Amino acid sequence: MEVSVDPRLCEANGVCVGLAPGVFALDDEEMLRIRQPAEDSEELERVVKAVQLCPKGALEIRTPESEPNP
Repeated sequence: MEVSVDPRLCEANGVCVGLAPGVFALDDEEMLRIRQPAEDSEELERVVKAVQLCPKGALEIRTPESEPNP
């Protein structure tokens, strides 16, 4: 599982950073960065919640099944 951010949609509201600060961070230019994958099931739950609550729908969870074939 991998989480991605669409920088065209993200407005740096910080909801995701508040929910999963180990995974999400805002840089000096207020751009969202993915720090690292979720390390445990609790953090994964917070990431899923962050994706669901993103006010602009800028976050997406990708699984190997959802990625296009080369």
